[in-house]
Amino acid sequence: MESTKSHQNVVVMRHGDRADNFEPMWVSSAARPWDPHLVSDGLIRAFSTGRKLRTQLGFPIHRVFVSPFLRCIQTASEVVYALCAINEDPNAMSSKDVVSIDASRVKVSVEYGLCEMMNRHAIKLDIAPKDGDFGFNIAEAEALLPDGTVDNSVKRVYEELPEWEETVSDTRSRYEWIIKALADKYPSENLLLVTHGEAVGVAVSAFMKEDVCVTEVMYCAYTELRRPIVSENGSFTAGEFEILSSPAQSGISYIPTTSTDK
Repeated sequence: MESTKSHQNVVVMRHGDRADNFEPMWVSSAARPWDPHLVSDGLIRAFSTGRKLRTQLGFPIHRVFVSPFLRCIQTASEVVYALCAINEDPNAMSSKDVVSIDASRVKVSVEYGLCEMMNRHAIKLDIAPKDGDFGFNIAEAEALLPDGTVDNSVKRVYEELPEWEETVSDTRSRYEWIIKALADKYPSENLLLVTHGEAVGVAVSAFMKEDVCVTEVMYCAYTELRRPIVSENGSFTAGEFEILSSPAQSGISYIPTTSTDK
């Protein structure tokens, strides 16, 4: 049997505008202060980014994986509504303006491996759960996603959250590994990974040809990765990922560095 050559695309995206950065008093009364929701501008930004992905990427998104944190779930929901909208009103601002969707276009799954850095650098000690139980309810998270889009057949790569107080180095290794692992699991599909700023930074620094240090990842910023896939006799061989477009075009800032600085 002859081999077939194709490309796989993976988009790695940060969540939208989180409430605790805009509503300072929210944390003091929140039942889950470590898990902020999106503000209304964040929902609008996520939907707008989803529309941009649908109209400007040049390839379809087949499957979405999302961190279990609420801000990521809400971001993924808005993005998926935009990706799956039927006869979308060009003036639509959010999922509330979408009348109907084609849920067969995209399948969504929650993936623990895409979660926030599980340490005090990302989650302050005074708001982290004292008993170490972050209390994620996957069924409740999935219920926030558009009807018919959740793929319940998917087995998570990470079956539980990483341990609390993982190091920054371990977190970055996790992000690089999970990007490759999810891509390898679905080599014939284009993926969207809705995650956190550090993960987007890793997607840039790990796969750019030049050595860079990512200094900022704006809300809903994303980077596009592509790699060649050769399929033969039911198996595949994947090439190295490369970044398709300048990350700066979608809200990611970085500076040149040396290998020893990374």
